[in-house]
Amino acid sequence: MTTTQQPDSKNQNQRTVAEFVEDIQMLTQEIQELYCLDAIPWIIGVSWGKDSSTILQLVWNAIAELPPEQRTKTIHVITTDTQVENPIVAAWVRQSIQQLKTAAVHQGMPIEAHLLQPVVQDTFWVNLIGKGYPAPRNQFRWCTPRLKINPANQFIREIVRASGETIIVLGTRKAESSKRAATMRKHQVRRVRERLSPNASLPNSLIYSPIEDWRNDEVWLYLMQWQNPWGGNNKDLFVMYRGATVDNECPLVIDTSTPSCGDSRFGCWVCTIVNQDKSMEAMIQNDEEKEWMQPLLDIRNELDMKDDREKRDFRRIWGDVQLFERNKNNKEKETTVEPIPGPYTKYWREYWLRKLLTAQTTIRCTAPENMRDITLITAEELSEIRRIWLEDKHEFDDTLPRIYKEVTGENFIDPRPGAGYSLLGSDEWAVLEEICEGDAMHLELMAKLLDTEYQFRKRSRRVGIFDALEKCFDTSSRSQDEAIKNAHLKRDLREAVSEGNIAKVKQLTLGDALSSINNSQEDNLSVNISEKKPDKSALTEENNIKNESNQQEAEPQKQNFAGMKYKKNKNQN
Repeated sequence: MTTTQQPDSKNQNQRTVAEFVEDIQMLTQEIQELYCLDAIPWIIGVSWGKDSSTILQLVWNAIAELPPEQRTKTIHVITTDTQVENPIVAAWVRQSIQQLKTAAVHQGMPIEAHLLQPVVQDTFWVNLIGKGYPAPRNQFRWCTPRLKINPANQFIREIVRASGETIIVLGTRKAESSKRAATMRKHQVRRVRERLSPNASLPNSLIYSPIEDWRNDEVWLYLMQWQNPWGGNNKDLFVMYRGATVDNECPLVIDTSTPSCGDSRFGCWVCTIVNQDKSMEAMIQNDEEKEWMQPLLDIRNELDMKDDREKRDFRRIWGDVQLFERNKNNKEKETTVEPIPGPYTKYWREYWLRKLLTAQTTIRCTAPENMRDITLITAEELSEIRRIWLEDKHEFDDTLPRIYKEVTGENFIDPRPGAGYSLLGSDEWAVLEEICEGDAMHLELMAKLLDTEYQFRKRSRRVGIFDALEKCFDTSSRSQDEAIKNAHLKRDLREAVSEGNIAKVKQLTLGDALSSINNSQEDNLSVNISEKKPDKSALTEENNIKNESNQQEAEPQKQNFAGMKYKKNKNQN
């Protein structure tokens, strides 16, 4: 197979237009030979930005020069729609896909376009509003795998299962960033064939990057001087880029080594990985016709809070308090042990839902005619959010339909069969709030217990109900201060065990035992209420426990509980 010579960086920077044209001709021949070499299907990952449009145009033009009888291998063009893409870019993508499908049929090209989307359980709003995941950060970048990597990888795996192997064609370039260049050079070392690099995260998949050594100006030169073969207008793409300030689109992501929307030109409008969405800000500033996107920018900026702990639960999403060491003062190297904040609280999840629906309603009135059917959150996402609130979080007041009605003026029609049927509702929730008198943890515990019993009531067998009820107590029976204190005790105990500090283990466990005993004594022993004097025998037993060895400690505890039982029965008689 003929391959283009890879010029060194010095020669690459000095490449003339004539040399660039020659490189395109050699690339065309290389693509044709690689395409005809075997029956391995191709997958072209595109975001419809400048780099991926260039690679798609190169491949299209190369294959179009082949005789029709040689165009036997299907080329899959995949695009991942995160459902929170910049609306202008999302409209461009859909238009380009439709143009490609039509042109492929008319020109007899073996190219099929696929618009991939995450499953509803993985969408941005289901995780943020439904589960309460905080806005993504570099330390917790939960969005990239769910929205981008998983849909693309799932499609690639299906092709591999059907054909045994695949070649993924990408428009990645070393000039995009120093990190990208380093990653590509590392993959070059492991190449198994000319220009084909193995993908560690996708077995039986090879990466083909024809324009890896092109400069930015060469990409634009090609797009402006070579006609778009599927009927698109590359000048419109250039205008989109010119409307913003950054020079790099959000690429197709198939593994975590590929940069996501951070520092990208065209990415998700909710992205909080970057400090600010410069592209959307520039679009709104430079074009009055795009001012309708301001509500989206406002939501994005409000989500992007450096410290949002007040909006989040003190427990992790599974209900436990998890501690971490935090640097308090870098100079003195002081550290504090604090709980890791968990998901957004009920109030803030409802707040973000109301905010999003308000923005959608406003945009449908203020956007241009071709954008007024915009959907920021789908009915399927709303249904899944409602299910999470009702079933997973036990919030049976079912506020989602009410919020939807208040904001949109329309009734929410849930596509999930039987979604609105429940014996518990907003009236029962209001009664529970009144009973709990503002005690949030008490309200949460009572709601969980009631709803857990109700959920098991609908089952034919109630196996596991006691474990489920016990979990309610484990996660919601302590106040915030008590739960954090208990987490510190467990942490100290683990450290003492790992250090082999027997004395500290005894101290911690004995203190916990004494606390339990004292609580039992307070409830069960006869106390002189008028004088409020403690039972002397109880104090004696406590002193015995403190002064005896491990083996001797057990007996006083047993005697103490037996004594309590005896005194209780005696008083009752």
